[in-house]
Amino acid sequence: MPVSQTFKKKERERARRERQAEKAKKRAERKSESRPNIDSSAGAPNPAELFDENGTPRELDFHDF
Repeated sequence: MPVSQTFKKKERERARRERQAEKAKKRAERKSESRPNIDSSAGAPNPAELFDENGTPRELDFHDF
């Protein structure tokens, strides 16, 4: 029994939406997994590193920005 073109189009569209949803879910998972690593390595410096043992502020270097 032949299948209508409309049914085929709807099935293809449904499959395409499912693939897009899976891709978006994977992308969101990767983004949420990598975000803590980025925040911990590059962010505001530790406040203890801004002052030396006497409490005087250290000079900022080019690489601190």
